[in-house]
Amino acid sequence: MTENVTSILPIEDMLPAVAQGAIGIACRSNDERMADYLATLNHEETRLAVSCERAFLETLDGSCRTPIAGYACKDEGGNCLFRGLVASPDGTRVLETSRKGPYTYEDMVLMGKDAGKELLSRAGPGFFDS
Repeated sequence: MTENVTSILPIEDMLPAVAQGAIGIACRSNDERMADYLATLNHEETRLAVSCERAFLETLDGSCRTPIAGYACKDEGGNCLFRGLVASPDGTRVLETSRKGPYTYEDMVLMGKDAGKELLSRAGPGFFDS
């Protein structure tokens, strides 16, 4: 359907929802054979990016109906670049933040949580209620 595309929105103009475009697969916890098979499908760079984004969303206690966006990616230097955004439900207030750090699971989860805590603090109580 590429013939129907009129423009591609750059990340700088519109952050996507958390984990947008990532595919998650679940399997039985006691099915070692299936878990081994599914591990071959894993894309580690994406898994780490989604972990950062989900840590951000979890800290904000967001849902699929909360106006929250987050995007983590690997920059040219191999570091994680994370950008996050929250908006009031009526769109009158938009708060943004960003983080940069090592592209490792622990560091990226901490970045996501820290970014979420910052925006919660800046937003104040009742931000998502308006």
